[in-house]
Amino acid sequence: MSTSADATLPNIAWFRNAAPYINAHRGRTFVICIGGEAAADPERLPALVHDLALLASLGVRLVLVHGARPQIEARLRAEGRELRYVNGLRVTDGPALEAVIAAAATVRVELEARLSMGAANTPMSGVRLNVSSGNHVIAKPLGVREGVDYLHTGEVRRIDTRSIRAQLELGQIVLLSPLGYSPTGEVFNLFATEIATATASALRADKLIFLEEMPTLRDASRAPLRQIGLPEARALLQNRRTLDEDIRAHLQGAVDACANGVRRVHLLERRIDGALLHELYTRDGIGMLISADGYESLRPATIDDASGILALIAPLEAEGILVRRSREQLELEIGCFSVRERDGMVIACAALYGYPAEGLGELACLAVAADYRHQGHGDELLEHIERRARAQGLHRLFVLTTRTAHWFRERGFAPGDLDELPLAKRSLYNYQRNSRIFFKDIRQ
Repeated sequence: MSTSADATLPNIAWFRNAAPYINAHRGRTFVICIGGEAAADPERLPALVHDLALLASLGVRLVLVHGARPQIEARLRAEGRELRYVNGLRVTDGPALEAVIAAAATVRVELEARLSMGAANTPMSGVRLNVSSGNHVIAKPLGVREGVDYLHTGEVRRIDTRSIRAQLELGQIVLLSPLGYSPTGEVFNLFATEIATATASALRADKLIFLEEMPTLRDASRAPLRQIGLPEARALLQNRRTLDEDIRAHLQGAVDACANGVRRVHLLERRIDGALLHELYTRDGIGMLISADGYESLRPATIDDASGILALIAPLEAEGILVRRSREQLELEIGCFSVRERDGMVIACAALYGYPAEGLGELACLAVAADYRHQGHGDELLEHIERRARAQGLHRLFVLTTRTAHWFRERGFAPGDLDELPLAKRSLYNYQRNSRIFFKDIRQ
C-alpha cells in the first residue's frame, strides 16, 4: 500500500492536535466521579481504566471518586432487604451500613486491581500506577430531619486536602469511596456526587468530571448542549422538571463546585468509548462543559462595549502594537468584535473580519488588559474566534503583527506572504508598519 508524500495519517493528525491539551493538562488536578454502574460493567470498565491510566501517564493528577449504589442494592436484595429513602434521602440502618461498607470495599479493590495491571499487549503495558485510599473524607450524620432519623447516612463535613495533596505530589492516584469517617470513629454512608463536589471544591481542582449513565442533555432544537455557563446551569435546574435524578445531582454539583473555585465541570456519557480522552484532548469535546467564568463572559460585542474596548486598546495603540481605531470606525465594526467581560469591565477583545470569497478570516485587535494577562484569556479568545470563523464557513485565519509573532507561532500560525492575502486586504497593507503575516488552517 502506498500513500502520497503529503498525506497525513488520521491518528497522527489527532495526536498532533492533542499536543496543546497534553501540555495544558500536565500537572493539573482532575476529580473524576465514577458511578457504581461503571464499576459493574465488565465490557466497558477495562477501556475506562486504560484511559484513566493514560491520563495519569500524561501527568494529570487524578482523584477518583467511585459510587457503589447497584452493588449495595444487590447485597441488600440478596438479604431480602432494600435501602429505604425518605424525601429523596437514604436511611442507612445497621444492616444497610454493613452492606454499604462491603460493597464499597469490593468496588475499591476491583478498581485498585485494574489500575495495577501492566500486562504486555494491553494499553497499560509498562505502566506502574500507585493508588492511595484512606480516611480523607471527614463526615457528620444527617441527623433527624422532619422527624426522620437518617441513622448512618451522613454528609461531608470537610476534606483532608493536606493528605490528598501529599499523595498527589508523590504521583499517586487518590481513590475515594462513598464513605466518610467522624472524629468519634463512626462510619457514614455518603453520596459519591457530594464527595466529588466537596473534594474538587476543597482542592480548587482544575476540573470536576462526572461520568453519566444518561445521554448528553439537549437544547430546544434537540442539539447536544456542549458549553454553558453558571446562569444556564442554574436555569436548567430550575426549569427542567423532568431531569434524570443523577444528572440533576451532577448539575447541582457543577454549580456548587464552580461557585467554590472549580473553573470547569464536565458531564460525559460514560458508555461512549474514549469519552474522557475525546473531551479532554480535542478542541470541541464530546460532553457538556459547565464553566465558572470562561464562556459565561465571553460574548459578541455590542455598541455599549465601544468605550470599554477603546480604553483597553488605547495603551497598545500608543505603543504602536495595534493600529489606531477611531470611535466611529469601531462602532461601525462592532459586530466583528468579541469581548471578555468581568464584573462589567471589558478585560479582553478580538475581532474577526471575514473574506468569504477566499475562505479567509482576519484575526485582528486581539488585546488583553495588563492585569489579566498570562491567565489564558488570549487563548480562549483565539479559540472563540476560530469557532466563529468555522461557523462562517472560513477555513484559514490570517493575522498581521509587528510585536507578537512568537505568540502566534506557538499557537499554530505559520509565516505567509503578502500575495496570499485577500485582494481587498492586500491593497490596504501598510508598508511603513511592515507587519509580518501569519496564517493558520482551522479546518477540523
